[in-house]
Amino acid sequence: MKSSMLSIVLILASILAQAADSDPDKGKTHFAICQGCHGAEGQGNQESGAPSLAGQHGWYLIRQLQNFRDGIRGVHDDDAYGQLMASMAKTLPDEQAVKDVTAYIATLAPVSSSPTEATGNVDKGRTIFSSCQTCHGEKGEGSEALGGPRLAGQHDWYLIRQLKNFKARVRGAHEKDTYGQTMSSMVHALLPDDQEVKDVVTFINTLP
Repeated sequence: MKSSMLSIVLILASILAQAADSDPDKGKTHFAICQGCHGAEGQGNQESGAPSLAGQHGWYLIRQLQNFRDGIRGVHDDDAYGQLMASMAKTLPDEQAVKDVTAYIATLAPVSSSPTEATGNVDKGRTIFSSCQTCHGEKGEGSEALGGPRLAGQHDWYLIRQLKNFKARVRGAHEKDTYGQTMSSMVHALLPDDQEVKDVVTFINTLP
């Protein structure tokens, strides 16, 4: 019991320390350039290929922005959207700006997404997702401890694209992208063809 309480206290302390070290007002200024693709409310835009940011965990956004800035993500020739995002991430002048813009995104209310591309079998998708929930959570809520981002509420067209990118090693191939390498291996093991990709994303669409 004492051990559990201590863990909770340490987690809360970490969250508060990160919040104290960031400025959402400055982040709002940085976000002005982001909203051209991601939308003023961080809701995402299919025409721009930009995912929803609102509702995503700050620790995950920070990791991805750093990966884009450090040449770990968005460098593959077949990842046009990733290359664009890498160039945009580099407009953030330093790590403090990354923290600030992420703090601002945390103030945006999550928005619901409407299925557009996932036309798979929800029951088969549920079975596949049982292997995903270890890292991504039973309800697709994500897990910082295991590095799995929130999936619930994300646009299905974006999830489909990323799963295909992981499968093709367009994403998750860099030697420093430990989480990406793990995800790429999982996709290869669980989703042998495009139908399984559609099935699991169809199930994710049902998560609250």
